[in-house]
Amino acid sequence: MAETAPKEPPMRAAIVPVTPLQQNCSLIWCTRTMRGALVDPGGDLDRLKDAVRRAGVTLEKLLVTHGHVDHCGEAGVLAKELGLPVEGPHEADRFWIARLDDDARKWGLRGEVFEPTRWLVDGDTVTVGEVELDVIHCPGHTPGHVIFYNRPTQFAIVGDVLFRGSIGRTDFPMGNHQDLLDSITRKLWPLGDVTFIPGHGPVSSFAQERIDNPYVGDEAIAAL
Repeated sequence: MAETAPKEPPMRAAIVPVTPLQQNCSLIWCTRTMRGALVDPGGDLDRLKDAVRRAGVTLEKLLVTHGHVDHCGEAGVLAKELGLPVEGPHEADRFWIARLDDDARKWGLRGEVFEPTRWLVDGDTVTVGEVELDVIHCPGHTPGHVIFYNRPTQFAIVGDVLFRGSIGRTDFPMGNHQDLLDSITRKLWPLGDVTFIPGHGPVSSFAQERIDNPYVGDEAIAAL
């Protein structure tokens, strides 16, 4: 019997760390159309454009999880250069985007204020080629933080909501620790065993974090 070639997944993703803060910018693309998006293009634009070229992807938009400078400082610059729309975050992060210039100087990064083409709200969808991702509003790290979730592949890009073995900081202006815990336990955990790319550090899964994350694992939450 002839062997059957493995089926190509509907979506692929590559991580391109950017800025001295090593923020995980994600290049995601639809394998059928080879059209894609950069999620959180915070800086190092030449590196990002080279990654897109090497993947053979045609960019059609930029997606932003939240308004911190390492995640979106140069999103507006890249959008203008390439003539692309920017979708996200939730408008509650307008405060953060309005101060990108100042925050860039503070952190020694590049940043430019921009206006997203489309602010996102909980329950929206965004498309990349023929791939559809659900938008889930997850406040806490910032008030307007969103994540992008592809149900068919059980895959998500979660920005700075959740990390391998940790969670996002809530000591920045407008952060809220309880909101962050609620976002993770009430909105992410019910999605099941989802593989996720965090805003920094290695890939993990919701199932793994429920086992041993010291902040939001099942044992940690039960002890609260």
